[in-house]
Amino acid sequence: MRLRLLTFLIPATLLLLAQASAATAPDGAVQAPGPVAIPRAPDGKPDVSGIWQVLNTAAWDIQDHSAQKGVPGGQGVVEGNEIPYQPWALARKKENYAQRADVDPEAKCYLPGVPRLMYMPFPFQIVQTPKELTILHEYVHTVRYIFTDGTPHPPGPIAWWLGDSRGRWEGDTLVVDVVHFNDATWFDRAGNFHSEALHLVERYRLLDADHIQYDVTVEDPKVFTRPWNMSMILYRRREKNVQLFDYECYGFDWEKYYPYPEMRPPQ
Repeated sequence: MRLRLLTFLIPATLLLLAQASAATAPDGAVQAPGPVAIPRAPDGKPDVSGIWQVLNTAAWDIQDHSAQKGVPGGQGVVEGNEIPYQPWALARKKENYAQRADVDPEAKCYLPGVPRLMYMPFPFQIVQTPKELTILHEYVHTVRYIFTDGTPHPPGPIAWWLGDSRGRWEGDTLVVDVVHFNDATWFDRAGNFHSEALHLVERYRLLDADHIQYDVTVEDPKVFTRPWNMSMILYRRREKNVQLFDYECYGFDWEKYYPYPEMRPPQ
C-alpha cells in the first residue's frame, strides 16, 4: 500500500515543481501572468466584430428570480440586485408584472429597445468600421448603429425605439452614450420599465478573443431615484458556419391566414 502511495505522489510532486519553476524568473521572483492578447482592427482598436450572445436569463428578469413555468431561474444582472424606483414607479412595475402576458411590448412584437436587445435570447452580429459599429440582431432583423466618428447626438427630443447611440474609445473600452428614447419598451419580461427620459452609458471591453464585458449605466430621473448599473458577459459564438437566422415575431401571427406550405404555387 505504501509503495503504491509513493508511486502516485512522486509524479504529482514533480509536476508541481515543474509548474512552480515555469512561473519563477531566473532571479527567483514569481512572474505575473502576461497580458491577454485581444484581436485588433486595422486602426489598432479592439476588434469586436463577430456573432455574440448572452448566456444569462436577463430577458426574463434582470433581477434574481426563481424558476416558473416557461421562465428559467437565474441570477440577476443588476448590480446590488436593487432597482431604485420612485414609489409611484414601483407600483406601476408591479402592475406591469401582473399583466405582463398582455402588456409586455415584446408580446406585441414591438422592438425590445436598448439595452434589452443586447440580452434577448437571440444572437447578434457586430460589424465594426473606424467610424461606425453596426449591430445586426436576429430578433426581427433589428439593425442598430453606433456612430464613432465624433458626431454629436441630433437635437431632440426624438422618440426612437432604439435611441441614438454615439460611441468613443477610452483606451480599449468602447463607451456609448444613448439618448432619444420613446417610453414604449421594457427592460425585461418582468415589467421593469422606463420613461422617454432614459439615458444609457454602455461600456464594451474585450476580456479576450471570445468574451466582452458589457456594462450599462441606467439613468431616468422621471422613474428612478438614482442611476443604477447592469453587468454581464457577451460570448462569441464559435460553432462551425454560425450565422444569424430569421425570427420575424409578427409573421407568426399571420400564419393562420397564409398557411405554409399551402402558399406554394401549383406545380
